[in-house]
Amino acid sequence: MNDQPARPFSRRDFLGTVGALSVAGLGSTLGASRNAHATTAAVGDIVSMPAYRLSAAIHLKEVSCREVMTAYLDHIDRVNPKVNAIVARRERSALLAEAAEKDAQLASGQSSGWMHGMPQAPKDLAATKGIVTTFGSPIFRNHIPQADAFMVERMRRAGAIFIGKTNTPEFGLGSQTYNTVYGPTRNPYDPSKTCGGSSGGAATSLALRMLPVADGSDFAGSLRNPAAFCNVYGFRPSEGRVPYGPTGEVFVQQLGYEGAMGRTVKDIAMLLSVQSGYDARAPLSLKEDPQTFIAPLEADHKGRRIAWLGDWNGYLAMEPGILDLCGSGLATLRSIGCEVDETRVPFSPERLWRTFLVHRHFLAGGGLAAFEADPAKRALLKPEARWEVEGMRKLSAADIYSASADRSAWYQTVLAVFERYDAIAVPTAQVFPFDVDTHWPTHIAGRPMDTYHRWMEVALPWTLSGCPVVNVPVGFNQAGLPMGMQLIGRPTGDLDVLRLAHAYEAARDPAGTRLPRLIAAT
Repeated sequence: MNDQPARPFSRRDFLGTVGALSVAGLGSTLGASRNAHATTAAVGDIVSMPAYRLSAAIHLKEVSCREVMTAYLDHIDRVNPKVNAIVARRERSALLAEAAEKDAQLASGQSSGWMHGMPQAPKDLAATKGIVTTFGSPIFRNHIPQADAFMVERMRRAGAIFIGKTNTPEFGLGSQTYNTVYGPTRNPYDPSKTCGGSSGGAATSLALRMLPVADGSDFAGSLRNPAAFCNVYGFRPSEGRVPYGPTGEVFVQQLGYEGAMGRTVKDIAMLLSVQSGYDARAPLSLKEDPQTFIAPLEADHKGRRIAWLGDWNGYLAMEPGILDLCGSGLATLRSIGCEVDETRVPFSPERLWRTFLVHRHFLAGGGLAAFEADPAKRALLKPEARWEVEGMRKLSAADIYSASADRSAWYQTVLAVFERYDAIAVPTAQVFPFDVDTHWPTHIAGRPMDTYHRWMEVALPWTLSGCPVVNVPVGFNQAGLPMGMQLIGRPTGDLDVLRLAHAYEAARDPAGTRLPRLIAAT
């Protein structure tokens, strides 16, 4: 199931795939990229293009797949050593040969799909056939999977060429990307700071134009936090939107999702059209047609009501400046016609925290228990991984049932909020990017953090809700460090969330207008 023959390709196929683009509107795709994204032209036209424009350029034969691969590999050679975002890189000769094969397919009128010839580096938590996949753990330092994860399988079928992997913390634990296999990944705007995590390698690669689009995964903010820390867009889809696997457990794991990251919202939608869709091997996956996400994103948002939760009435510790930047993001929502109300949700945040801890111990600890039980492998686990297993072993069946009942009560509360509002807005993080050598913040604004993920508590209610969530950039503090804001939509309302984010992007786009210093002068 890993390979799909190239199908006959036509101009109509291309126009259907890219949705809102038209041949008349494209002109020269390279020229369009220069005009619409003039601030990125200095990096090089090819690597500066949004993914949807790159796909257009490839399919209209304005650039060859080999030219695209050469441009990206040259750019990665220059930039990646400064940040360590892309790991397990494949040999240039093999990648150029694959790109030449993609060109030959196009020459014969065939295309694999939207990602045909597009360089891609799956997150190092996703099994990738034939490429070292370590999960950020020394236990798997030399592990080469024999099969792709479902998401990787779909990207391969759509024509992506895998150049390596993007770095992640050990087993994805923590919103700080470092491990003992590859080391830390650095922030594209300040390499002395963290890029966040666990999809930190993906977010850094996007910001530095080393990938046109990126995949990631999210349990406790791992698609949202690094997107905020790196000034890009990160989308955690609805529960079941992107089938997860292969895994030995297909029913209980309902909090860790895979999703998309991009420099534009349209890129996220296009990648989601590849990633999503029902798979019988993932029985809880949604059956909605993935082609839904190639629909136009333009929509009228006049009168849409947004609930702003801020710091939950002072419950959440916040570094100075975050709420102010989010306030500017809310002003952007008002400028496109939305009505924003400051709201208090009638649910105890302490109860949500306790609910999350049980689910986290149960799911993360359960998945790691076999390693912790083996003395040799236990010695290779970081303390946070061992802590999750220890917490799991203290749980009773009654604890797990009670936490599930609390999550159900929270879900009903969220539904009640959506009876009055069309979307919910909250900050994406409680701190700005911090020192790359700090494993996790122990204090925020003088308040202690008692676990390695307490500092990301602002993301956890929306993990528990199962609702679609997108991070949108809201700007930079005085030190030049980025921040973001979460927009949360109704369950399965993924397209509506993307349309709201697209309108926000059209009104204000820090991701497209402020380049990292590492490439601004290139």
